[in-house]
Amino acid sequence: MSADFKARVEAFVARIPKGRVMTYGQLAILCGNPRAARIVGGIAHFGDPELPWHRVVSKSGSLASGYPGGKQSHKKVLEAEGVEINEHYQLDIEELLWRP
Repeated sequence: MSADFKARVEAFVARIPKGRVMTYGQLAILCGNPRAARIVGGIAHFGDPELPWHRVVSKSGSLASGYPGGKQSHKKVLEAEGVEINEHYQLDIEELLWRP
């Protein structure tokens, strides 16, 4: 992973509006490496904690089990922004996906 790719991912994450989400794969594509969704996940896991990583979810709208505190914590921060999460820890990806 290049420092440039990481910087591009972090720049997009910083722009995700409150109450909206992006997917790991979407970020990988927008940052120039369509096969790097897992790398984006790694960047999220070890990246700048000041960025809104809670707004990054899987392509199905599932929350991240690797989020600090697990899916329950991920759900809590998204719900604080008005995002509805179902009992299976999923959100409506079609409604909430941010397309910059």
